[in-house]
Amino acid sequence: MNEAVRHVDFALAERCRTNAPGAFEELYRAQAPRLFALACRLVGRTNAEDLLQEIFLTAHRKMALYQGDSALGTWLFRLGTNLCLDYLRSRNARFAQISGPFAEEPAAGAPAAGAVLGVVDRIDLERALETLPAGCRAVFVLHDVEGFEHREIGELLHISDGTSKSQLHKARMRLRAALSGAAAPAARTR
Repeated sequence: MNEAVRHVDFALAERCRTNAPGAFEELYRAQAPRLFALACRLVGRTNAEDLLQEIFLTAHRKMALYQGDSALGTWLFRLGTNLCLDYLRSRNARFAQISGPFAEEPAAGAPAAGAVLGVVDRIDLERALETLPAGCRAVFVLHDVEGFEHREIGELLHISDGTSKSQLHKARMRLRAALSGAAAPAARTR
């Protein structure tokens, strides 16, 4: 991060800490679209708005912890990712008590890695993403959607690079299996 950006970010954080008029609104306007997109991908649109509010409430409470070591947007992104993952873990824990464990591997007849699915409806993709375990979904979104590298994902999620790669592989395999079933009926109706 260059020195000019560091200075601007730290100055904005300081203005937020001192409750300067308009400072938090400026931060919200600059960062909300990216954080909302992250929340939509991780927890679904239905819960994303509530989580976006929670992200900014938490940021307001924890602004004193921002040291300027990274960009303010990166700090907020990490905070948002962690809140979304906490939400998924708690939801998945409640769901697991009701429904039992999620199968560890996709079905034996699932398409091989690298299979081309063709046209996939966005709604089908969002539904398929919602079926992924929290860790797989987070790694998939951070790597394939947001463009983070495994090393960066490891730092964000406090996992090893190898775990990130494994979670991404599992996520892709499960998505292929889920989407191949969704794409097949659509192809037959055309």
